[in-house]
Amino acid sequence: MWIAELSRQTDVPVATIKYYLREGLLPAGEAVGATRARYGEAHVRRLKLIRALVEAGGLSLARVRSVLAEVDEESRDLHEVLGAAHGALIPADLTASDESRRRVDALVAERGWRIYSESPDRVFLADAIDALEKVGYHLDDELLKIYASAANEVAEAEVANLPDGDRQRTVEDTVLVTALGGPVLLALRRLAQQNASAHRYGSTQY
Repeated sequence: MWIAELSRQTDVPVATIKYYLREGLLPAGEAVGATRARYGEAHVRRLKLIRALVEAGGLSLARVRSVLAEVDEESRDLHEVLGAAHGALIPADLTASDESRRRVDALVAERGWRIYSESPDRVFLADAIDALEKVGYHLDDELLKIYASAANEVAEAEVANLPDGDRQRTVEDTVLVTALGGPVLLALRRLAQQNASAHRYGSTQY
């Protein structure tokens, strides 16, 4: 397809596509003559990924570049690449208290999760626990364990749903569901809270 068709399929303006090409975020198309190029399904997927990260994920182009670098990494095994892609989505300036870090490490050990010791998601979770503490809400260990059980069930289903035999698509889908799946889980959690509240407090408003 020509660049105009690529623009129509992805709803990304031609000028923006050309900018991504110049910046190296989007690989060049197949040259056809001096000034034209053809693009394929891989370009459609890459543009949709960039758009999702920028528009829905709120990432800067510098952060998008870091994520894409991990998506395109082929020298490491798939598990390492997926972990690095996760890390690229997490803010680099997080801090967390020693106590919250200890709680996270204890939770990971208790569940027997195989998590890198330097995984930025450990700090991400500890920082989130600290944020609750700062506003006066203590997330006790029992509720944290319930969260972990629910997250484990979701994660197992997500990984099982990843495509087989297409490394690039697997990593892209992982990045998309990690960056954009949060609002889906948040909305479902709120709906479930409303249901639980109705049962506990006897609401008849549906």
